[in-house]
Amino acid sequence: MPASVLPLVEAAAHWPARGALVGLDLGTKTIGVAVSDPDRRLAAGVETIRRKTFTLDAARLLAIAGERRAAGFILGLPINMDGSEGPRAQSTRAFARNLARLTDFAIGLWDERLSTAAVERELIGLDMSRARRAKVIDEHAAIFILQGALDRLATQRRTSGPG
Repeated sequence: MPASVLPLVEAAAHWPARGALVGLDLGTKTIGVAVSDPDRRLAAGVETIRRKTFTLDAARLLAIAGERRAAGFILGLPINMDGSEGPRAQSTRAFARNLARLTDFAIGLWDERLSTAAVERELIGLDMSRARRAKVIDEHAAIFILQGALDRLATQRRTSGPG
């Protein structure tokens, strides 16, 4: 049975309490990959995958998840500023559905509006060259997406914890 593809908070209910999460920034040519620590406090970059075919891309993502003993995936969902979903969001949902057929890990979708723009500004602020930014932007966007999702989950745990 395929894994579930759900909004972040709903997906979190399907993950064990501990275990790394793999965050993805899905682009048309590359996939930025970040992974959290097992306690889900901090996101760190892993790599940028140059996209080839879905089968090869998914195999690499599943290998990373296995190496990191991951418990789930978080995909950045590129929602338009007005809240609507365009072709990129539809493509991300299709990728998530296809990946879900290959794993038991629930896949959480996280609104990634402006993540790449925020990361670009940060890298420019660090005086990084355009060429260097191009090499690291997707991985850094994945870190930004995953860290935002981890922070949201931590806030939810605090507000809905034992009380």
